[in-house]
Amino acid sequence: MKKAKPARKVAASSASMTTADATIATLLAHGIDTIYALPGVHNDHFFDALARAGERIRTVHARHEQGAAYMALGAALTTNRPQPYLVVPGPGLLNTGAALLTAYGMNAPVLALIGQIPDADIGRFLGHLHEIRDQAGIIARLVDWSARIKAPHEAPRLVSEALRAMHIGRPGPAALECAIDVWGRRSAVALQSPLPVPGVPIDEDAVTDAAKRLGAAKRPLIVVGGGAQGAAHELRMLSQMLQAPVMAYRRGRGVIDGRDPFSVTLPLGYDLWREADVVVGIGTHLLYPLTMWGFDDDLAVIRIDADPEEPARIRKPAVALIGDARPIVQRLLAVLPKHNGKRTPRKSEMQERQARLRQRLQKLAPQLAFLDAIRAELPEDGIFVDEVTQLGFAARLTYPAYKPRTFLSPGYQDNLGWGFATALGAQDARPDVPVLAISGDGGFLYTANELATAVRHRIPLVTVVFADGAFGNVRRIQQERFGNRLIASDLANPDFVRFAESFGAAAERARDAKALRAALRRAFARRDGPTLIEVPVGPMPSPWEFIHMPPSRGAAAVR
Repeated sequence: MKKAKPARKVAASSASMTTADATIATLLAHGIDTIYALPGVHNDHFFDALARAGERIRTVHARHEQGAAYMALGAALTTNRPQPYLVVPGPGLLNTGAALLTAYGMNAPVLALIGQIPDADIGRFLGHLHEIRDQAGIIARLVDWSARIKAPHEAPRLVSEALRAMHIGRPGPAALECAIDVWGRRSAVALQSPLPVPGVPIDEDAVTDAAKRLGAAKRPLIVVGGGAQGAAHELRMLSQMLQAPVMAYRRGRGVIDGRDPFSVTLPLGYDLWREADVVVGIGTHLLYPLTMWGFDDDLAVIRIDADPEEPARIRKPAVALIGDARPIVQRLLAVLPKHNGKRTPRKSEMQERQARLRQRLQKLAPQLAFLDAIRAELPEDGIFVDEVTQLGFAARLTYPAYKPRTFLSPGYQDNLGWGFATALGAQDARPDVPVLAISGDGGFLYTANELATAVRHRIPLVTVVFADGAFGNVRRIQQERFGNRLIASDLANPDFVRFAESFGAAAERARDAKALRAALRRAFARRDGPTLIEVPVGPMPSPWEFIHMPPSRGAAAVR
């Protein structure tokens, strides 16, 4: 893993510098050494400051604003460290909107740096280049914390506040605007050290209540989301102590090693939900279980979440614990033993249930064969980036992630086309491990132009494009639900191998799972630039029976 530069204390003495210089100095003081960007006139002074900063900070320039933002997202997800991107206002901002929205949905520490028109003309609607009405208001709908830098001396404080805000309450992205004439403005600036992030006091009474309920539970179940990624060790201990299965769907994958029989995905989690008497949800919305699978008075729900508004959003839980998952689970582990009843080992039971599920999932045999080939060749700590595609939906049900932050999935936004550019950022931030992205032919062309970025910056991402000549999931829905009235779902594609080679990337075609495995072995051995593998496929079996399941107990929450 690329070693993170530690945050450092900064002397309080003043020096004359531009707003851009002060912003970069503050990023460096927080250990940030890379910025994903696309240049433009509104940010010329910032890019000049980047040039002056030299090798202290890398600039990875993309070919489209959405590529820059997705790359920052991928880097943030795989490192859990703040990652900035920089674009021009108006269309530049809007082009990053999907990535910033996804960062919000995934609680990712992405810092959006957005240019602005001349400071004195903001809000006057004079028709400046890239002017947009109420840009600050648009940004505020996409992040919880945003501000505008209006003078050089404000930059250190605002950048530090933005980075601290990412870790207070609900984690997530932050944004800063700066006008074209303010970036280059110069004055005396006092740099400052990173601001401390206040800890959240743990409610000891709630910990005891939760421990008593879990200790008395006969069939406990743990459900984890992205907010549990930092508590993997503690959750393994909690699972063992309670003999409780741990369910993850998208964002929680890898918190428990996918080879562990207690690590379960959605279909087996559905069965376990029906049987559970106490469920503890950690860093997850619990949307599917509460709104689709149902609940009754025999089920007690315990919620652990950083966002104080989240636990009661769908249904008030029996116990709510607010704060970071890791220290809260550590306290549970300390208190639980004196309340925990004698446990019957469930390893054999879970192994049998996993085997039966694998048999059921053989309905997805074509997808399983490809995913098995990927898992066989991707190292244990390699990072898998899914996509809204036939293979992606199957991966969420079957692909075993072995370590935290090695299964990247777009969460509830589930936006088509996020995968390739996001995976580029993940690979750029983690040059020490292989990263593999899967895409359909539809999603890949959203950001396929970033092959140029991968080649230019020698990013050794391996991308597998499963090409069926259609928006496959859309076409299936039209076939099954709308009388086979097909519209706007068929695609005209390039030859993806020649397409990738035209950028200077390595590329080849694999026509089955065996050939894919061999191609992956060659690709992972290169590590000197990007590789694309095209896999021509036909229609694949539907995964929906394993995802959209009817209520299994009581009544579903009113929506």
